[in-house]
Parts: sequence; C-alpha cells; structure tokens
Amino acid sequence: MKNIAILEDEDGAAELLISYIEKYSAVTGQKFEIMRFKSAVEFLADYKSVYAVIFSDIQMPEMNGMDAAVELRKRDKTVSIIFITNLVQYAQRGYEVDAVSFLVKPVSYFDFSMKFKKALDIYVMNEERSITVNLPGGLCRISTDKLMYVEIINHRLYYHLIDGVIEMTGVLSAVEKELSGYGFLRCNKCYLVNPKFVVNVKGANVVVGNRTLQISRPRRAEFLAELANWFAGSGADNA
Repeated sequence: MKNIAILEDEDGAAELLISYIEKYSAVTGQKFEIMRFKSAVEFLADYKSVYAVIFSDIQMPEMNGMDAAVELRKRDKTVSIIFITNLVQYAQRGYEVDAVSFLVKPVSYFDFSMKFKKALDIYVMNEERSITVNLPGGLCRISTDKLMYVEIINHRLYYHLIDGVIEMTGVLSAVEKELSGYGFLRCNKCYLVNPKFVVNVKGANVVVGNRTLQISRPRRAEFLAELANWFAGSGADNA
C-alpha cells in the first residue's frame, strides 16, 4: 500500500482527487492510503518521508504550494510531486523542485490517470535506490541516483547532490558501508564517488560532475580498477 497526500484547501477539488485515486485503485488493483491536508503549513508541521505521491494545489492560504515544495525538497528528495493549478505559468518553477507534472483545473480523469501512473513509476524507481539520512531537523530521504559524491571535513559529512548539499555529523566508513550496494567508490579518505557522475580521470584527479577531486596514491590502482569494472558492467546492462 502506498501513501498519497493531497494538499488542497478547496473541499470540492480534494474530493474529486480522492474519487479519482479510488477509481484508479479499482482499475489497477493497487491500494492507497490517502491523507488530505487543507494547508501546506499543516502538512509540513510534522512531515515524515512516508508518501509516494503528493498532489499539491499551488494557490493556498498561508503558504502556496510552490513554496511548500521548496521546503519539502529539503526533507524528501524522492517523493513524486504533482501540482494542481489554474495557471500554467508556474511550470518553469515546477522544474526547480523536480515536480513530475501539472494538472490544470478542471482535472479530467484521463489526464489524472496518466500523470498519476508516471508519478508512481518514478517513485518506485527512486525508492529502490534511496537512503535516509538523519539530520538535526529530522529525517531526509534522498535518491542515490542524484547523489554525486560524499565528502567528509572535520567529522562533518557533506552529501553533494545534483540540486544541493546536505550537511550532517558522521563518519565516512559508515556511509561507505551503506552505499556499497549502489556502486559508490572511495578515491581517498575524504570522498565517496558515484561512478555515474565521473566525467574523466587524469593523473591524480577525478572529475565528478563539475568538481575535481583528488585520488590518493595508495588507492589509485584499486579505484581505477573498480571504476573500470563499473563502466564495463554499466555498458553490459545498457546493451
């Protein structure tokens, strides 16, 4: 069973979405637990990373849906977000918070079902490759597919994502153990690298995304061998 959240201050609009989710459940056989919130402030007050899809109206009192999504992404990088709006000009800002899609009112069931399926598929893909980190403000769920590398400086861990950096206290050896199943490689005592973001290796340096990281001399041979194995396996998987 997957949890679905609806952020909608209008009762009629919320009831329509609930009826569509129930219809989709009946058609597909999938089970959903639906939670409805009348304000984004209420939703974020005690947020937990338990939702697969969030339907969010954009125009709401206290805090609009777009600003709520910005705050949400600080705590949950994997949940699928679908915005509901009368105004299509919000589409550009939707990309900034990695929204799956938009539903324009009045929402039709056909449009809803197509975008709901896409959101569920994306969530399942992210969930299979996600980890949860314990931050001072609570738990944060991130997708390893968006994690470029992890860095440690003076006992502080920095998770460098494609859309930001998460900082917390910890030890790199524990993170290395957690990420071992996702292909991450250690190039020196300070970095764990996601090989999918490796651009090139030259001398004692590896370029990850737009950052140049150092490869330590003791780890160079092992790192290059592991990286070559990863690329060989990745190529075979894509063949």
